[in-house]
Amino acid sequence: MSDRNVRNAGFTPSGITGGSLASSLMSHEAKASGGGVPSGGPTSTLQEIGARGTTHSSGYTSSGISGGSRASETMSREAKSYGGGVPRGSTTSTVQSISMGGKGGRR
Repeated sequence: MSDRNVRNAGFTPSGITGGSLASSLMSHEAKASGGGVPSGGPTSTLQEIGARGTTHSSGYTSSGISGGSRASETMSREAKSYGGGVPRGSTTSTVQSISMGGKGGRR
């Protein structure tokens, strides 16, 4: 289910689909960072997952984040940098939300 959600959001093996949630997220993130999409951010993470065609190997699943996965490492790193929590709009919360069929969170 989460793989389909990522593709439906517009993150596909052939790139980001124009007019999609993915293109909106990319635009928002590029504006917020001064014109580019940062490596390791929500857009690049989701596009990497979309290009590979699977969320499960990264640890973002429809039932939550898998322990010991890349997703759990990202979540831990973000929680430490934000003083113990993962804020709405972070890479972890946005990628997990879209993986579960949501629209992601904006800061």
